[in-house]
Amino acid sequence: MILAIDVYYKEKDAKVVAVLFNPEDETPQSIVIDQISGIEDYVSGEFYKRELPCIESILQKVNLNDIEAVIIDGHIYVDDNGTFGLGGYTWESLDRKIPVIGVAKTSFFRNKKTVKEVYRGESKKPLYVSSIGIDLDFASNLIKNMKGEYRIPVILKELDRITKE
Repeated sequence: MILAIDVYYKEKDAKVVAVLFNPEDETPQSIVIDQISGIEDYVSGEFYKRELPCIESILQKVNLNDIEAVIIDGHIYVDDNGTFGLGGYTWESLDRKIPVIGVAKTSFFRNKKTVKEVYRGESKKPLYVSSIGIDLDFASNLIKNMKGEYRIPVILKELDRITKE
């Protein structure tokens, strides 16, 4: 099973959603939702400090025993020197036991070597995939081969929709 997590903010509140699925699934097998109040303000260059507590909160509500990887909306590294971004800190919070795959819609100018551009469907815009605890080529192929004919895999699009509703 794969666990994908997304967070939506409204002022000082956050809605955190996790979906459990197999890579060949088009719909989640399970959905977990959490509401969190008192969220820290966004600080440029320290996004993980805002989002990581939300991710850690939802991880406590999921049985992680059968999870093969966690997908987050973001990057593993913020540069080519291995400086952790949200994904790296998520991996550490999982005691480095469960691989984390970052799927971002935008790139960083400093992490060109730590991401793979993945083109899906007929989109001219790539997804930027990074990983830790799992081979980057394997992670990129997993994202590339997920269901859906468009840039964003259908299950991740559904996760985004649930998060924002």
